[in-house]
Amino acid sequence: MLAGCQTQRVEESGGTETATQGTTTGTAAGGETLVVATYSSFVDAPSTSPGAWLKEQFESEFDATLVYQTPDSEINYYLERAIAGVDFEADAYVGLDTEKLLRVDGRRGEGEYTDRLFRSAAGVSGRDTVKSGIEFDPEDRAVPFSTGYISLVWDATADDGAFTAPATFEELAQPETAGRLLAQNPASSTTGKAFMLHTVDQFGPDGFLDYWDRLRENGVTVLGEWSDSYSAYSNGEAPMVVSYSTDQVFANRADQNLDRHQIRFLNDQAYANPEGAALFRETDTPALAEGFLSFLLDPEIQAGIARRNVTFPAIPDAPLSETYDEYAKEPPEPVTFSYQELEGRVGGWTDEWTRRFTEG
Repeated sequence: MLAGCQTQRVEESGGTETATQGTTTGTAAGGETLVVATYSSFVDAPSTSPGAWLKEQFESEFDATLVYQTPDSEINYYLERAIAGVDFEADAYVGLDTEKLLRVDGRRGEGEYTDRLFRSAAGVSGRDTVKSGIEFDPEDRAVPFSTGYISLVWDATADDGAFTAPATFEELAQPETAGRLLAQNPASSTTGKAFMLHTVDQFGPDGFLDYWDRLRENGVTVLGEWSDSYSAYSNGEAPMVVSYSTDQVFANRADQNLDRHQIRFLNDQAYANPEGAALFRETDTPALAEGFLSFLLDPEIQAGIARRNVTFPAIPDAPLSETYDEYAKEPPEPVTFSYQELEGRVGGWTDEWTRRFTEG
């Protein structure tokens, strides 16, 4: 599917980043052009990505050509241009989460960015079908199209099959699990940030750093990105890693030993990280862009994105297979912070973690 991907990378020229646009596989249908900005792995991940399939499906239903832009700095590329008053071609953005939206909104009033970067999506058809528990934008700009849950993935074959992952946060910090956990830096990793936020939820803003002190004393290994820690886990460097609760879906497809891909929801919980799409305020094709967001919420498209992105749909009736339902694990109790709860706080929590964990 991805063999013909032609998405071009962002180029650096004289210290100023410029985005070039490219296309995934599929035949252009003509008519208008819709430029969709997103992160590169949505289009060309080494394993599986929904981008090329999504382009093909969209162009088969609309008299339009879908073109992707994947700047290295992702949403920051468009935010900095809005601040500088520089036009850009993108019509929609795929890949927003609560923190990215807070980052965008936190820059209002700088330079030329005196209004919104995104327009309201309240009128998008199908908007009311999104599960209420994964909504994250109080201004109704971001439309959730998928969600993932951050959990522990653990190896039941470790210690000749005698190892069992702890069931609670308290047990995770006990000597019995010393040196057994791989995690990620919350300052550089989405999974790392989600796991840190889960500890804030558990122990409070005044207690989560003390819990991390206990984890550090217990030998937790913190690496930069999810890929770093998951690679270390795959190489047997530790029997537990902070990852996604859909891990068995991919493991099953690759015919891997599922005993090495067990899921543990600490305290029967996992941190939910919904992902959304939004319409740029200055889009030249507002009707087509709204049609694209509505298209993302179609049940068949929702199922296709979930299978290729290895996530959960944003609507309740996407037709996933029984096999997918079997291997994609949802926690008994999802945990997440709202936009309002994170506003003005998440950056401070991350900075505090960085100072304590890396300097203390």
